[in-house]
Amino acid sequence: MASPAQDLVLDRAIRDWVLLPLTFIMFASGLIRHYVSQLVQSPPKPQPILVIREQRAITRGQLLRANGSHLPPSAFVALKSHLSTAYDQGTYLKAPPPPDGASAPPANPLGDPAMMDGMMDMMKKQAVGFLPQTVLMYYINSFFNGFLLTRLPFPLTIRFKDMLQRGLDVPDLDASWCSSISWFFLCSFGLNPIYQLILGEDNAAGDMQSMQAMQGAGGMPAMPGAPAQDFVKLFKAERENLEIVEYQWVCEGVEDRVLGKFLQSVV
Repeated sequence: MASPAQDLVLDRAIRDWVLLPLTFIMFASGLIRHYVSQLVQSPPKPQPILVIREQRAITRGQLLRANGSHLPPSAFVALKSHLSTAYDQGTYLKAPPPPDGASAPPANPLGDPAMMDGMMDMMKKQAVGFLPQTVLMYYINSFFNGFLLTRLPFPLTIRFKDMLQRGLDVPDLDASWCSSISWFFLCSFGLNPIYQLILGEDNAAGDMQSMQAMQGAGGMPAMPGAPAQDFVKLFKAERENLEIVEYQWVCEGVEDRVLGKFLQSVV
């Protein structure tokens, strides 16, 4: 005997007037959210040259430790000595280092224009990502609550029933059937790959990107009260890392290695 879930047939009007329009609305809302987010976002302001130099100085030491084996011994030793001396003397610091034993005064985040601009951009992205989703959820709860929209083309276990049939209370219904509220959440997260294909990886259309924007991801400044990077300590740590780095020139013994491969190919 067939179960009631197998004999259930939905009216085509549900597909034409609920399922397809709801999917289109979710897709269009993501596109609108992306383009509105681009409109309200302030253009990035160039950082002072001293700030960029301070940040890139750490990168120079990291690159030397990672790729130093490609340099000849004399060049590696000279560059290592130069960076170690610069780190120790604070040559690349944007401000003179504090005296020995003294701690640098904490920076005022509210007095930094870049920090204030970053906070405003974060609030704009939160509004652009949060308000449309709230309106859509209220709209679906008001007009499509209790609707059964579609059935997934593959069987599912009973554990998926609560996730796919939100707003419905039908114990005998198969777990592969999907309600309108569950379809809303499936579209919210399932359309992210399509947005990435159309808009690129760095987009504000999907819910995951919106949540990252709310958390300050994507190069956003830290929130007020967060400790700023102490480049004096970072330079000191990088100098210590350069002192203990293991160096071995990649061209050392290259003649023997090439000759060995040649002999193997001949044999």
